[in-house]
Amino acid sequence: MKFTKRTLPKNLPLLLKERVSQCPSVYLQAAKDKNGVYQYYTYQEFYDAVIAFAHALRSIGVQRGSNIALMSDNRREWFITDYAILSLGAVDVPRGCDSMGTEMRFITSYADCEAGFFENEKQLLKILEKKDEVPLLKTVVLFDTMSAETEAKAGESGLSFYYFADLLEKGKAIISENPEEKKKEIEDEMEKTAPDDVATMIFTSGTTGTPKGVMLTHNNYISQLSVIHDFINCKEGDWWMTILPVWHVFERLIQYVAVHMKCGLAYSKPAAPILLPDMATIRPQWICGVPRLWEALATGVIRTMKKTGGATLKLFNFFIGVGSRYALMRDYVFGNLPQLSPKKRCRPLDSVIGFLPWILLFPLHKLGDALVFKKIRAKMGGRISIAISGGGALQKEIDNFYRAIGLNLLEGYGMSETAPVISFRDYRHPRPGVVGVVFPTFELRIVEEEHGIIKSMDPLPPGKQGLIVVRSPQVMKGYYKRPDLTEKVIDKDGWLNTGDLGIMSHDNEIKITGRAKDTIVLLDGENIEPSVIEGALLASDFIESVMVTGQDKKYLGALIVPSKDNLVLYAEENGIPHDNYEGLLKNEKIHSFFEKIISQIITSANGFRICEKIYKFALIPKSFEAGVELSAKLEMMRYKIAEMYKKEIDALFE
Repeated sequence: MKFTKRTLPKNLPLLLKERVSQCPSVYLQAAKDKNGVYQYYTYQEFYDAVIAFAHALRSIGVQRGSNIALMSDNRREWFITDYAILSLGAVDVPRGCDSMGTEMRFITSYADCEAGFFENEKQLLKILEKKDEVPLLKTVVLFDTMSAETEAKAGESGLSFYYFADLLEKGKAIISENPEEKKKEIEDEMEKTAPDDVATMIFTSGTTGTPKGVMLTHNNYISQLSVIHDFINCKEGDWWMTILPVWHVFERLIQYVAVHMKCGLAYSKPAAPILLPDMATIRPQWICGVPRLWEALATGVIRTMKKTGGATLKLFNFFIGVGSRYALMRDYVFGNLPQLSPKKRCRPLDSVIGFLPWILLFPLHKLGDALVFKKIRAKMGGRISIAISGGGALQKEIDNFYRAIGLNLLEGYGMSETAPVISFRDYRHPRPGVVGVVFPTFELRIVEEEHGIIKSMDPLPPGKQGLIVVRSPQVMKGYYKRPDLTEKVIDKDGWLNTGDLGIMSHDNEIKITGRAKDTIVLLDGENIEPSVIEGALLASDFIESVMVTGQDKKYLGALIVPSKDNLVLYAEENGIPHDNYEGLLKNEKIHSFFEKIISQIITSANGFRICEKIYKFALIPKSFEAGVELSAKLEMMRYKIAEMYKKEIDALFE
């Protein structure tokens, strides 16, 4: 894969300014009004709002170097605020509405925020609950209005409060005095921001403990934007559906990708009843989602087909099988099979093996596309041929489903500390089972490790598992006020220890095999990657979530959250009596049923060792929730789950 690097302005506000001059009348935002109807805003309208709002922020004390809390989900006002803050040389500290009060107060206080933006009064109340924990916070701005009671409470806490709409009008009034001069004031401020200046401070989701403030610079973003066109081939005027948490580093990048590539952002929610109608309206070309979203959409389609039953279900299953087989044979023909073994594949032989089946399956695949797959894609607006999955590992079965229906689902890999993209699946050669080609802005090595500790910095050859280390202009400036933690992950030569285990392919692509820090070491010394076992078990229609445990034990155990709807339906179809759901989970027949599921998946035939067998498990009646067992990125917070379910885990090893 050949790469070309484009020369871009030195910071994010100047990139916006340049794009506005090039495409002022192209739509940048589509946001719903109070009646739920999309309203559209051009690049010029957005930029004018940014300039006005920057003036308003200056009037309430925001200045270069200020850290500003930004506690809100995706919306039009968020992006205006973000760019206004950056235009003044200040730093925003974002978080989403699903954050708990303790988390929100910790971040606001630790980041020394004297001003903060909050989506609504519910978020502000999380601060007011224990205002003494955020002593520096003096000024708050709300996107939505709040009740008189909350206004009074904010006033009693000594806070000065404003509404976004009022401040925007104030900014417009300031500009109206002398439009060109006032515009130049903010643009002159933009010019003062150096590439190495911090743009944002994104706190890690806390899956392993206390959140850390990742300081990302303007250059961290600009450097990857300069090569992103080789990986994302969107065109001027294309629409991106924005549904991921915007405080999350990946969605944050996509906001700037849209600006860089002169595209639009349409705001929606990651819930099918809201998202699908919005997609029908916007008809986007691009959408990013976490693996759980793609799983939910695929499961929804499959569930609908099962309820329909009869000939329709048989036809659906037949064409899904055809689509999957067709995609595999196409991979053989066009060299899209990953090369993960130490020995290289013979591409000409692969092509010979796959050619005849590919040709024979082509008519059936086209028929399936016309009768089934096209209708599924139409539910997403009909214009999406490429979608992006980030923020976690994509399950093989889900990946295969989208390959079967003709949706090119591109998986990437990265982390907050790398702003974030380290690798990305090539849309021209989307090889399944890997997380893509290493970005040209990175030096990446797979090195020998032991329990996450580097034994040698010499790169391992393709096909050998090791620890992933990277060096790049995308690597963070460091953890805010924690040089000690920064030194633990970035060595003196600039190499960042990702903590991830992986294998390099012969095509310069990566397969993630687990987390070095999550590795379970049994009493007999066997090292086990729980994520591999968990990923396999999640392929079952009856398992919603699972966490494997067993550190320093003789064997492995697991906490399993069953898929409630499917399990209840199974019980009804098989005459298993129950008074309530919790009672059903205690039924011996249900326990035996899950034993059978596990024993059929975790087998030597599927590549699992004897030590990776799940000997005991507990069925958990409640789904894992964001902010409780899951982070805002919907990743399992293992340490928190271990604390919450200590009794159940201890019982597994009695």
